[in-house]
Amino acid sequence: MGDLLYLSVQYIRHHKLKLAVLVFAITLVGWLPIAVQIIVDQTASQLLARADSTPIVIGARGSPLELSLGSLYFSTRTPETLNYAELEKVAATGLATGIPLYYRFHSQQHPIVGTTPDYLDYRKLRISTGRPFALLGEAVIGSKVADELQLSVGDAVISSPESVFDIAGVYPLKMPVVGILEPAFSPDDNAIFVDIKTSWVIQGLGHGHQDLANKIALGQILKKDGNNLVANASVKQYNEITADNIDSFHFHGENSLRPISAIIPLTADDKATALLIGRYQQERDDVQIVRSQKVISELLDTVFTVRDYIVAGIAVVAVATAIVALLVFFLSLRLRRGERFTLARIGASREQIILLMATEVVTVILVSGALSAMLILLTHQYGMQLLQQLLLS
Repeated sequence: MGDLLYLSVQYIRHHKLKLAVLVFAITLVGWLPIAVQIIVDQTASQLLARADSTPIVIGARGSPLELSLGSLYFSTRTPETLNYAELEKVAATGLATGIPLYYRFHSQQHPIVGTTPDYLDYRKLRISTGRPFALLGEAVIGSKVADELQLSVGDAVISSPESVFDIAGVYPLKMPVVGILEPAFSPDDNAIFVDIKTSWVIQGLGHGHQDLANKIALGQILKKDGNNLVANASVKQYNEITADNIDSFHFHGENSLRPISAIIPLTADDKATALLIGRYQQERDDVQIVRSQKVISELLDTVFTVRDYIVAGIAVVAVATAIVALLVFFLSLRLRRGERFTLARIGASREQIILLMATEVVTVILVSGALSAMLILLTHQYGMQLLQQLLLS
């Protein structure tokens, strides 16, 4: 038996490249269909869990899918907007209170979500370090943001400009980090949360100016008419809100006309939810209310259909790979005819010869099976995390 094992090992060493190619091909076709199934199932579970926690969303007329994905995952770059007055209309129904969301802006690919502290309570997001945002310009960041950007409480994040050429003169806003959230294993980990008014400042709807009444700014005054001062273009619009200049920040116009992306209605029970949906569907044609579960379920139906086609395609490739592997094994046996004749002449039994010839097939199958099983376990454990990192990069 020792001599037989020695011969088998030497054969494998001599033909290692051919066997490595076979192992690689068989491992892939054994792992890919199960990996696709695992990742799709995990994705579906995450999507449905997020949708179940936010059963209804209110937004401007448009695509229900974009509204759902935007309000759940902050994924829409330029969302359709509502007026802030819609929040008061939701409360006026007596059926719900609302949490506003404004997710138009980003900081280094991380969404900046303008909202209220109620959102953190609604999602059960806990502060790991620091405190919730309380003042204009303050930010609370998710755990992934803190890890990727190497931020801690006391550091700052800066909003990214929407375009290189900003003729409106809206500068990026530097926001101090006052809190870092504990990992929630949700899209909130990748977000930056600020007060809704802070997101309006980023858009340029609110701003601060230098104090033109002091001596330093006298050279910037073009005209003085009583208590009214007219300044030249050198007056600085602050891109950072501090304790010294926060009182100078102000908004023009009414709050009710300022934009928000979506509203998450908080209802007392299923009956109130049904009544609110019915009221919006019957009385409003400028605003839509969508059931997140229904929209996400329809999306998943499409995903499952695509998955089935992918798995079917992989199955065809697997059959072709198996046929090629069998052909390789058959040709290998034909080429080893002289080896079998020599073994028989030196006294090897028929069973020993068969066992030696089967070494190639058994080795490929066992190694491929072990590698496939290992890859399946790794996919189940880390597949979704790796996919999310690839999509975010």
